[in-house]
Order: sequence, then C-alpha cells, then structure tokens
Amino acid sequence: MLSLLLFILILGVIVLVHEFGHFIFAKMFGIYVYEFSIGMGPKLYGWKKKNGETDYSIRLIPIGGYCSLAGEGNDEDGKLPKDRLLQSKPAWQRFLVMFFGAGNNFILAFLILFFMGLVWGAPSNTPVLANVEEGTPAYVAGLRSGDIVTKVNGKDTPTLDDLSMYIQFDRIKEEDMAKDVTFEIKREDGSKATIKVTPEKKEVDGETTYLLGIQLGSTEVNRDVGSILKYPFEAIGSLFKQMFITLEKLFTGGVSVSNLSGPVGIYSIVDEQASAGVENILYLIALLSVNVGFLNLLPFPAFDGGRILFLVIEKIKGSPVKPETENMIHNIGFFLLLALMLYVTFNDILKLF
Repeated sequence: MLSLLLFILILGVIVLVHEFGHFIFAKMFGIYVYEFSIGMGPKLYGWKKKNGETDYSIRLIPIGGYCSLAGEGNDEDGKLPKDRLLQSKPAWQRFLVMFFGAGNNFILAFLILFFMGLVWGAPSNTPVLANVEEGTPAYVAGLRSGDIVTKVNGKDTPTLDDLSMYIQFDRIKEEDMAKDVTFEIKREDGSKATIKVTPEKKEVDGETTYLLGIQLGSTEVNRDVGSILKYPFEAIGSLFKQMFITLEKLFTGGVSVSNLSGPVGIYSIVDEQASAGVENILYLIALLSVNVGFLNLLPFPAFDGGRILFLVIEKIKGSPVKPETENMIHNIGFFLLLALMLYVTFNDILKLF
C-alpha cells in the first residue's frame, strides 16, 4: 500500500508540475483555460473559484493529466472571443505555452538534484570500477578495483553515467550479453591498458545471466560549491544523452519496444526504491521528470513537441494549419500513443510472472 501511495504521489507531482507550466503561461497570455486536471478518467473531485473560468479537478486514474485550452477543438470555442483562443496568439506565446510543460519538468529535476547536492553532496562522476571481485571474469582478465575506464567497446566514457549506460545498452539483448566487453583503462600510476573480458554464463534462480564481476562507481562525495552546482547539469545531461541513444536504438533495432516500461514498470521501480531511502526516491522523481519532459518534446502528434512542430510548419508556409486538421492529426496521434501504452503495459504485466 505504501508503494502504491508513493507511486501515485510521484506521478501526481510530475504531472502537476508539467500541466502547471502550460497553465501559468496560458493564463499569462490571456488564453481561456477550460479545465486543469490531475489524473484521467471519471472526476473524483472538482472545484471552481468564485467568478472564475477554470474547472480544477482530480480524476480517478492517477496517470497523466491535462490543461484544456480554448482553441484545441473544444465545442465551447465558438462562444468565446477570438482573442481568448490559443490560435489567436503570436507564435512565440504559443511556443512558450507548449514548451513550458516540459520546461517545468526540467526545472523540477534541476531543483531536486541541486537540493540533493546541498544535503548529501555531489557524488563523484568519475568512471571508476568500485570493486572487481576475485575469481570473476573481469578479475581474471586483469581489471582491478580503482581502475578508471576511458572507453568501453570503443566508446568514450568521460563520466560514470556514460560507462554505466554503454555497458547496459551493449548488453540489453541476451545474445549480446555473451559477447566480450573491451575496457580501455587508466590506473593510479598513470599506466594504461586494454582488457577484454569474456562474460561467464551462470544460472541464477532459473534465469541465465552473464557475469562480468564488476561494480561501478565511487564512494567519493564532493561538497564544494562548484561540484554541487555542476551536479544537476551533469545528471540531466546524462539523462538526455541516454534518451537520445534509446531513441536511436529503437529506430535501428538495437532496442525493442518490448524493452520499454509503462506505468506498471514504473510502479515496480517505485516499489523497489520505497525502502531505499529518501535520496533514492528523490533521484527517481528527478529521473522520471526528465523522461516525461523529454518525451513530451518529441515532434509526434498529441505531444507538446507535435504542437511545436505545427508552429514550425506555420512559419515555413506563412500561414497556420487549419485548426480542424491539426486537431484531427493530434487525435490520431493520441490513439496511437494509447495503443502503444496498452502494449507496453501488457508486456510489463507479463514480466511480473
């Protein structure tokens, strides 16, 4: 029950921050806002300020939310003055309204990571091997605790995040997990070496794994002002890089859609982190907030990025796309996304058994 409540709270905060970005800029530019909702589906609770125009609501399904703006295809649009519609506003105002859903998510992540740096310090991002267990393939091949990895499988690893990401992506498919992993390292004495590690096939709890025998990371924590200020930028930059590489691998076949996680997968992660302490939970919120912001900026219909794309098309052709046409395309995109979410959720459920 605690994990479920935490899951609802985390998603609620991320959605609230996202939709508030759209809401505050819409209000700032005089766009009529029909409803500001946290959650989807049947309304559980709603209220409206005295003499106000916006309905505020909490809905049953705690996944998502929306800020319903005039000019997005609502039946009531024709009853409003034209200057209260989204389409009547200059392109730069519409851009800010669309962008600052994701923008707010990035700001939330930055503030959380900055707070974590102030309280717990900024963890070292040096790509170091924290531990190499004796007798494991990595140890036998020649890797040692404290080695700094400069490249893995030919890819530069300037940070620990890069090292972790490339090892993960290069071994995401079972057939790739059995392949050799090549490390280029630098040691404390300044010497360099290239070491190839052949994973060891093992059966653990009835599942086949391929053991390397390394643990990444450092216990070093920096508490100087420069490191604390740099930490949010480095962490968010690494998350962006990971998202871009994930997209690239989705299109090239390196990652399957079945590897993606939806709400059920996110709940499983929250459940794992619920007992891991406040620091882990805060980092999870920052990570999910960046992911939500990044995905919403993709130039796909129904996403904020899709709406921004129509602004770009408008600037190129010199006139706006008909609202009816744009809304129809966004509706099609929404149903495609819904189908993808159902597929991913079904796969997440299968992974539980």
